[in-house]
Amino acid sequence: MKELILVKYGEMALKGLNKKTFEDMLIKNIKRRLKPLGHFQMTSAQSTTYITPLDEDIDLNEVADRVGKIFGIATYCRACVCEKDFEDICNKSYEYLEDVLSCAKTFKVNAKRSDKAFPMKSPEICMELGGKLLEKFPHLSVDVKNPEVTVTVEIRDENAFVHAENIKGAGGLPVGSSGKAMLLLSGGIDSPVAGYMMAKRGIHIAAIHYVSPPYTSDRAQLKVEELCRKLTDYCGGIAFYCVPFTELQEAIKDHCPEEFFTIIMRRLMMEIAQRIAAKDNCLALITGESVGQVASQTMAAMVCTAAVCRIPVFRPCVGMDKTEIIEIARKIDTFDISVQPYEDCCTVFTPRHPKVRPQLADIEKAQNSFDFEPLIQKAVENTEMKTFNFGE
Repeated sequence: MKELILVKYGEMALKGLNKKTFEDMLIKNIKRRLKPLGHFQMTSAQSTTYITPLDEDIDLNEVADRVGKIFGIATYCRACVCEKDFEDICNKSYEYLEDVLSCAKTFKVNAKRSDKAFPMKSPEICMELGGKLLEKFPHLSVDVKNPEVTVTVEIRDENAFVHAENIKGAGGLPVGSSGKAMLLLSGGIDSPVAGYMMAKRGIHIAAIHYVSPPYTSDRAQLKVEELCRKLTDYCGGIAFYCVPFTELQEAIKDHCPEEFFTIIMRRLMMEIAQRIAAKDNCLALITGESVGQVASQTMAAMVCTAAVCRIPVFRPCVGMDKTEIIEIARKIDTFDISVQPYEDCCTVFTPRHPKVRPQLADIEKAQNSFDFEPLIQKAVENTEMKTFNFGE
């Protein structure tokens, strides 16, 4: 019995004349994710991509698991391929759905007939196949409002397909279809979530991280690299930039008022991030900031931080509380990594009494009291880059 994966579009289906561009990007992403599993044939028609395995030993459960993490897919399912013949549809339904129907008590049949040349209309298919399934599985009863199993029959151009489950996909747009942006990735809970959310809008993510040895350890950096690797499940390949930040933090400590340490540090991080973003064709920065979460994320503080930015800053977590952010972090499996107790540079030289309502003029005056530019240039020049790819 021939089985494949049906991938259905959501938002992509509304892209009009641009739909083909998004579709090509989605198929390219699917091919990359599935390449380690074997050979596949992929075709598209009627807002659906058909993923047909060409090797006999391919694990379709693994295929489905990977497909479920690819942005741009609204729903997907494993389906049985049938002839466009009602008798074949019935016979394949008995065999393909035997296990699931044997364990259920209620069911209904849902039919979609995009090939209008098929001699039976959708209500007729539902009624006739429902009757046949009741004869084959007499313990079942029909429940059209809340069935345990919905048997779906799709009559399409080339074949008919039978399946029992439509699984919700990752949604959003294919990664890469909306350009590229630089994620400021700390070791915390919020920034990986921010990267995930912007990748869902089709943005290809690069990541930048700041290290301050000996105040931060190699294990802290490895933790962030592990977060980056985990994000590739959803974001695809990620260029990871590691910035040596120690001299800048020591200069802040030696030359700036303590209450402004964190704000000035974040302004310098933004400055470095946008210089490296320009080299990597990133059009925006992404942060995990949430209004009011800490002193450096009050509205007044965010005004001071954003004042150095010459490109857009996306803050997808800005209106979320910690519980909502953690919920997503658990879903994408970054939470347990983020809570590992290794220090990061954001906690180095933390002021005892940070200014929660800083004035931009005061911050700029404090920052301009020392020439940070040579240290900024040195940090950019000494930044190291490595790439993380899905499955590595």
